[in-house]
Order: sequence, then structure tokens, then C-alpha cells
Amino acid sequence: MAISKKSQNFSAEEKAAMKERAEELKREKRGASEAEDAKAVIDKIAAMAEPDRSLAGRIHELVLAAAPALKAKLWYGMPAYYKDGRNVCFFQDGGKFKARYSTFGFNDPARLDDGNMWPTSFAVLKLTAADEARLTALVKQAVS
Repeated sequence: MAISKKSQNFSAEEKAAMKERAEELKREKRGASEAEDAKAVIDKIAAMAEPDRSLAGRIHELVLAAAPALKAKLWYGMPAYYKDGRNVCFFQDGGKFKARYSTFGFNDPARLDDGNMWPTSFAVLKLTAADEARLTALVKQAVS
């Protein structure tokens, strides 16, 4: 099956995310401090449009409360949370790729294994108390 040239192109949003990642790697290479990384995450959240900004802010609070050992750092321009230098989880605002919902996801270092198949990403429209409890439990399990 042939792939059209157009389908091989990255969207403007994808290109922007790759540029953000290149800048993050430069900051990492020059030895950015944990405080600089944390401020970059707070600044990124502050720049989001509502309701993503409120969601990201609350998720940021929940993640750091559930797992204080995680370090906030940007990953492709998204707030992400690292343990031992590895990205455990992240928040992707819906506006970043013009999606209809934001996403909270987990990467490979997250210890969420449950049989042969388990969820690693969740669509988030809003957070109820039950959602917050579930997210907190998942983050705690991910870093256990």
C-alpha cells in the first residue's frame, strides 16, 4: 500500500512539539536545575487556555501530592513527571493538538501492569472527587 506524500507530513502542532522537545533537550544538556524545570511546567500550565489550564493545574497538584518524589519537567511542551530521570506520566492539554479533550497518560516506567492489557492514557474533560481519587491511586501505583 502506498502512502501519500501528504500523509507523511507532520502537522504544524506536531512540528511545534518537536521544536519544544529540542529546546527541552538543550536546557537539559546545559544542566537546567530542578527549580528551572518546575518553573517551566508552571509557566506552560499558566499559558494554557481554559478549561485546560484549570485541569492541568489540579492534576499537577494531585500528582505531586500523590508522589512527592516525582519531578515536574516539560516533555514535548507538556507537563510531565519524572522518577529517576524517566518520564512516568504526563498531561496533554486538548488545545495542544486541537483535540476535543485533554489527556493524562502514563509511560513505560509506570508500574500499572494488570494482566496482558491495561490502560495507559485517559481522556479528561473535568475532574470529580472520584476522578481525583482514581488519578491519585494510579499515580501512587505507577511509582510503587
